[in-house]
Amino acid sequence: MSYTTINETNIEDLKNIVGHANVFADLESRRTYGKDETEDLIFPPDVLLKPENAGHVSSILKYCNEQNIPVTPIGARTGLSGGALSLYGGVAISMERFNKIIKIDTNNQQVTVEPGVITQILQEEVAKHQLYYAPDPSSRGSCFIGGNLAENAGGPHAVKYGVTKDFVLNLEVVLASGEIVWTGANTLKNSTGYNLTQLMVGSEGTLGIITKAVLKLIPLPQKSLLMLVPFYSAEKACEAVSAIFRAGITPSALEFMERDAIDWVLKFVNEVHMPIEESIQAHLLIEVDGNHIESMMADCEKISEVVQEFGSGEILFADDETQKAKLWMLRRKVAEAVKSHSIYKEEDTVVPRYSLPTLLAGVKSIGKQYGFQSVCYGHAGDGNLHVNIIKGELSDDEWNKNITPAIEEIFKLCVKLGGTLSGEHGIGLVQKNYMTIAFSDVELQLMRGIKNVFDPKGILNPGKIFPDLKVSRD
Repeated sequence: MSYTTINETNIEDLKNIVGHANVFADLESRRTYGKDETEDLIFPPDVLLKPENAGHVSSILKYCNEQNIPVTPIGARTGLSGGALSLYGGVAISMERFNKIIKIDTNNQQVTVEPGVITQILQEEVAKHQLYYAPDPSSRGSCFIGGNLAENAGGPHAVKYGVTKDFVLNLEVVLASGEIVWTGANTLKNSTGYNLTQLMVGSEGTLGIITKAVLKLIPLPQKSLLMLVPFYSAEKACEAVSAIFRAGITPSALEFMERDAIDWVLKFVNEVHMPIEESIQAHLLIEVDGNHIESMMADCEKISEVVQEFGSGEILFADDETQKAKLWMLRRKVAEAVKSHSIYKEEDTVVPRYSLPTLLAGVKSIGKQYGFQSVCYGHAGDGNLHVNIIKGELSDDEWNKNITPAIEEIFKLCVKLGGTLSGEHGIGLVQKNYMTIAFSDVELQLMRGIKNVFDPKGILNPGKIFPDLKVSRD
């Protein structure tokens, strides 16, 4: 792609649009906003803007569209697919000043919110009204609602309540042309025209920039029970997942952690101390929630019966809120622990949940073939397995030679099993060249056509989602 190189005149024009105090061209700011949590990648923009309202965003996009300047929308920079990296330089738009919860509508159980609101803060505020916003990625204490919308984020409680898309009613979006549109209606049902709202969710900032969102809320569950179930076989732990649902139980969370994941977290955090029997190879963290403790206890008893059929060890029931918090910390800190341990690649694979044992076995087999160790964990109830490929003792040459074909094999296995490349992290920069494994040329052309309608000049978050290279699907 060929874009206009930003010069001093452009920067002065942008200052006139958003104000001098909202324009940052210094190297430190550009480098800080040129990276997210994706490996060690960094792509600084030429200039960083921090607009304060939709009018600012509209004027910025209109100007950049006319000048053919690439624009990268940026949230909290917690992403894992490189979606917020300014691959072609240009203008970066940080949405951090869009941080207002505009209205909590308790009568209709919905909330209008700006994209720079931190997910956990939104959850805590609506909880004061006995309402619940369920999507809760591991980074919920720092990630923005806008980023969750861009990636269609999930989290542990998606298994019962759904992912971000299931809570979105309506969006205010600024298009590449600078026009401001609403995509839907603030209603629970809408069969009026194309579903532009759902098209925007998961589009990774390539179709428009979200400036407001109307989100559905549900009644806040009053109670929860949490159990940590050890298994002597990781594959048996995965087999137990589908069996729990087939027994008629839908947990509010069902998380998988293989042995290395927990071992690394226990070394990484000081707050949790938990002896683990040497022969234990994996754990399931299982939560049930609701308002009636008797029915919840009955679910836990049934779960206990099911997991025993798959060789579970002694189950640990969390006694109080403190112990619950520590067990959840074990799960939520896995990614940080792995990242601190070694150079790694994280894949966000997803398959139908019954195929989870086959996926896990396949990942381990591919690891042996290519000489790498993997640490696996994730949202087992959704069939969503995070595969961390560890460089470990591999030489740079071995790592660079083997990593791409190994990832190709993992993704081909996912597709063969009826799954796909990403469950919640998105495609962004780092997964785009594998898209031909999941989609045919016709399917990708349809997506490119949609992109062209919304963004004819290709200025919005260029270099993301669509492949530069073709990887065979066979």
